[in-house]
Amino acid sequence: MLTAVAVLAAGGAMSAFLVNRGDTSQAANQTAQPLPVNTAKVTQQTLKDTETEDGELGFGTTSTAVNRVAGTITSLPDSGQELQRGNTVYSVDNKPTTLLYGALPSYRRLADGSEGPDVQQLEQNLQALGYDGFTVDDEYTENTAEAVEEWQEDLGVDETGVVELGSVLYAPAHIRVDSVQAEEGAPLGPNQPVLTYTGTRKAVTVQLDAADQRLAKPQSKVDLTLPDGKSVPGKVEKVSTVIIPASDPAKDPETKVEVIVAIDNQKAVAAWALASVDVTFTASERKNVLTVPVSALVALREGGFGVEVTDGTASSYVPVKTGLFASGQVEVSGAGIKAGTVVGIPK
Repeated sequence: MLTAVAVLAAGGAMSAFLVNRGDTSQAANQTAQPLPVNTAKVTQQTLKDTETEDGELGFGTTSTAVNRVAGTITSLPDSGQELQRGNTVYSVDNKPTTLLYGALPSYRRLADGSEGPDVQQLEQNLQALGYDGFTVDDEYTENTAEAVEEWQEDLGVDETGVVELGSVLYAPAHIRVDSVQAEEGAPLGPNQPVLTYTGTRKAVTVQLDAADQRLAKPQSKVDLTLPDGKSVPGKVEKVSTVIIPASDPAKDPETKVEVIVAIDNQKAVAAWALASVDVTFTASERKNVLTVPVSALVALREGGFGVEVTDGTASSYVPVKTGLFASGQVEVSGAGIKAGTVVGIPK
């Protein structure tokens, strides 16, 4: 008599049947029991463990531009405006804060004698803007100062040869102004937000539960289903942990895994400024493996799993090694198991 037992598999719960194969030294034990009524064939396929989550189409991560010196706001960009290297982001006391490209934030005053990676980052930008006469390295020399003076002349500011803190804003590439917090003509102190900005390319943001972090593998490919039902590929660009404050003071904040998905085909998403999309992650993938329905597995009394193999006239229980569980299928391998083999499905 077969007895049902519960077992736990990767990707969810399933059920199997406990059987006694008798002589466990044989690879297959012929049985006199009735042939299985329900059967399935062993198939060879690519098995994917996928999971679909809700995502928000927008412009990805939002950053904040913070004022560094006290003064009066004299110019601001418009929300939605795109800015490139060399453009003025905003002005305080009629002195511009200029957009430059780089990963290292501006954190100090740079002048003749300064050394460090921020100097090299500045010189790379000066060179990209067309200024020369200096060596791009980590040393701020007199030649660097002369190039800065030329740049300042073109900006219409005092030609000091010194890059004051707050006079530049570094971003990875050109930016899109998301929202503006400051007002023209209003006084603004140090460390106060002026505006928020994003990149200019559409991206999808997904917030996963911490338990689903396995889905968020940097550079992994995902499938995006757009509001019109069309599917476009995406790639995980950034993964970070965020804390979501609780709406109820009596509850604890939530820890989420925020995933930014990059989209190469920007034309496909151009019709939507904001939209909800389905994001399908592939946690695991096994190519060209043998699979059976999960319901075909039986739990052997001596341990492990097996399947009931039948040729239409007799059946036998064959032990198998299991691999990936996904989409109701399970990867199997073992003696006598090949594509096309017929296995029973227990009632």
